[in-house]
Amino acid sequence: MSERSRRGRGKQATPARRRGRAVYLLAGVAVLGLAGLAAVAAAIEHVGVAPRTLAPYVEKRSSGHNPTIVGAGLFASRTMMEMDRGPAPAQPAVLPAALGVQPRAAGGADAGGIQVATPDALRAALQRVQPGDVITLLPGTYRFFNKVLDADRPGREGAPITVRAARPGSVRIEFDLQEGFRVTAPWWRFENLDIRGVCATDTYCEHAFHVVGAARHFASVNNAIADFNAHFKINGAGDDFPDDGLIEANTLFNTHVRDTANPVTPIDLVAASRWTIRANVIKDFIKGAGDGISYGAFAKGGGQANLFEGNLVWCEHELAGRRGQRVGLSFGGGGTGYAYCRDRRCITEQQGGIMRGNLIAACSDVGVYLNSAADSRIEDNTLVDTTGIDVRFASSSARLDGNLVDGPIRSRDGGLLHLGDNETASVWPSYVGRHPVRALFADPRRGDFTWSGKAPQRQGGRPGRDLCTGKPVRAYGAFDDFSACRRAPAQS
Repeated sequence: MSERSRRGRGKQATPARRRGRAVYLLAGVAVLGLAGLAAVAAAIEHVGVAPRTLAPYVEKRSSGHNPTIVGAGLFASRTMMEMDRGPAPAQPAVLPAALGVQPRAAGGADAGGIQVATPDALRAALQRVQPGDVITLLPGTYRFFNKVLDADRPGREGAPITVRAARPGSVRIEFDLQEGFRVTAPWWRFENLDIRGVCATDTYCEHAFHVVGAARHFASVNNAIADFNAHFKINGAGDDFPDDGLIEANTLFNTHVRDTANPVTPIDLVAASRWTIRANVIKDFIKGAGDGISYGAFAKGGGQANLFEGNLVWCEHELAGRRGQRVGLSFGGGGTGYAYCRDRRCITEQQGGIMRGNLIAACSDVGVYLNSAADSRIEDNTLVDTTGIDVRFASSSARLDGNLVDGPIRSRDGGLLHLGDNETASVWPSYVGRHPVRALFADPRRGDFTWSGKAPQRQGGRPGRDLCTGKPVRAYGAFDDFSACRRAPAQS
C-alpha cells in the first residue's frame, strides 16, 4: 500500500465521529433557527403589528393575481386571524347582567306627573313643561316621523325635566327620523326607555339624542337604544357647550351592520367637558361603508375632564367577523375640524380625561386609542381580544396604571407614556396562537371572566375600583371577582 493510500485511509471518519459531526451540525442548525426565530419575534415586536391587522393587508395585496397567489393570500389571512382571535364562537358571549340597562326602574316606579299615551300627546307635553315636571309615557309603542322632538324648555338644578317610563321595557319609542330628541336646554333627564331607529336607510337614522349648545346637565339613565349611527351626538353651538352630562346604565347597540359612510360611534362627544359615561354596555357598532372605522365611544374637540368609567365595550358581539376596524374607547377619535373645536384650534383633542375600570373586548383594532389627548389617566382597565393601547402624537400624554392588557401598550409618533404597574402581553406570541392574558380567564370568548387560577395581583400602588362591586380591587384590571357582575338587581 502506498504512502498516499495510507494517509487517505487514516482520514476516514469512524461511525462515532460521523455521529458527532451530525450532532454538531444539528445543534448549529437549531441555534441558527432559534436565532432566526428570535430575530423575527423581535422584528414583530418592534413593528407592533398584530395578526388581525396584517391579515386584511395580506388578503388585499394578494387579490387580483393568479389563483395560486390568491389562494395563498386567503390561507395566510385566515390562519393569522385564527391564531390571533381564535375560531368564531358558536354563540354570542353572555354579557354581565349588572351592567347596562337594569330591570329596576331608575328614579323609582312612580307613574305620576304628566301622563301621555300617544305621540301627539308627548309632543304637546314637551312644549309646555316647566322645571321639575315629569312626563311619564304609558305602556305602548310610540312612533315618530317627519319632525324631531325638541327638548328646548329649560329645567334647573334640583328641578330637572324628566321624560320616562315607569317600568323598563314597557315603552318603546321608534324614530323614523335623522334625529329623535334634540336637546338644546339645560337639565333634561331621560329614564327607562326603549328607543329604536327604524329608518329604511341607515344614513337617515343618525341620532337618538342630539345634545347641543346650552343643553348642560343632560342625563340618560337606564335606557336601551338601538339602530342609530351615533346614538348620542353631543356638540357645541357657537360659544355654548353642553357640559356636565351623564350617560349611565344604558345599553347601546345595533342589530345590523350600519350601511353608511357617516360616523358610526354610539357616544360621539365633541367639544363638551366634564361628562360621566358610566356602567353602560356598548356593542355591535360596525360601519359597513366608507372607511369602515368605528368607535364605541370617544370624546374629542378640545373638551376637558371627561370620564369613561365601569363600562363594558364589546365591539363585536352578535355581529362578529365583519370587515373594518372597531376601536373600543378613545380620547381624540380620528380628530376634529378646527371649526368644531371648543377653542377653534384643537391644540389638544382632550385634556385631563380619565378611562377607569372598563372592560373592553372583541375589537378588531385597539381597545384604547389616545389621539392628541394630554394629561390622560388610563387606570384599572381590562382589555381582551384587542390589539392593546395606542398613545399617539407628541400632544398625547398618559399615565397608565393597573391595566390588564391582552396586547401591548404602545407610544406612536411621539406619544408620551408614564407607565406604572400594568400587566401586558407581547405581540409575537399571537402569531403562534399563544395568549397569556386570555389564559388567565376561564372562557373570555363566551363572556366568562372568572379567573382560571389565582388572580394576578398588582405589585403596589393604590387599589383600583371594582367594575362589579365598586369596592377596592387589588388584581390587575377592572375586577377581583367577575361573578358579581353576573348578578342584576331584582325587578321592582
